[in-house]
Amino acid sequence: MSAFEQAISQAVRWLVAGLLLTPLLLAVPTPHGSTPWILFHLTVIVAGGLVLTMSLGRYLRDPWFPALGPVGSLLASAASIVVLVTGAVGLVTLASSAALRLDPSLQFLQLLSALDIAWVVGATVIGATFLKGRSVGWIAGTVMATVCVWSVATYLVAVGYTPAGGWLVDGEAMWRYILPYDIAAAVIALTTLGLGVRAQAAQADQVMAQPSPQS
Repeated sequence: MSAFEQAISQAVRWLVAGLLLTPLLLAVPTPHGSTPWILFHLTVIVAGGLVLTMSLGRYLRDPWFPALGPVGSLLASAASIVVLVTGAVGLVTLASSAALRLDPSLQFLQLLSALDIAWVVGATVIGATFLKGRSVGWIAGTVMATVCVWSVATYLVAVGYTPAGGWLVDGEAMWRYILPYDIAAAVIALTTLGLGVRAQAAQADQVMAQPSPQS
């Protein structure tokens, strides 16, 4: 089984485990307008995505798409991991939000937040790991996830909810509490990933260029 296939297999196992756990949430009282519950739900999902990203990252030791060259292969492999993690996080968010019986509009907010956080955390983790190793990857991903969840928290605290416990949309508050952090997170994630891919590809070229002991 190739590294790519192993990564897909592990992502599917993570997804299945997450979906199997969601029925347990049916026993939880419906958290209408409960910011701590909503943030706890989002944090658990984001943390699971971070763990999955770090777990899948170990499969990048072997090239997934060698025909694309060192840089192209690394970039395509990293993008594949981000897509796998984001897709799995999205499906678990949908199922768990439904199991919590959140208002449909709030389920949509949770989905948007989880997807947005998952991809920027994934790209940041992979880029930082390429640059400085797994420990820095863990730290960078944790900081990114924390800031993103915090921005959602500040919005919910400031704006509140609809009478039915749904998402109260406030465009001005979105631009104040969420969107600036979303834009900054996207720029940081893409920059970190780009620098990390370049550094990793350069390191691979140096290893290949070194003469063997028999030469």
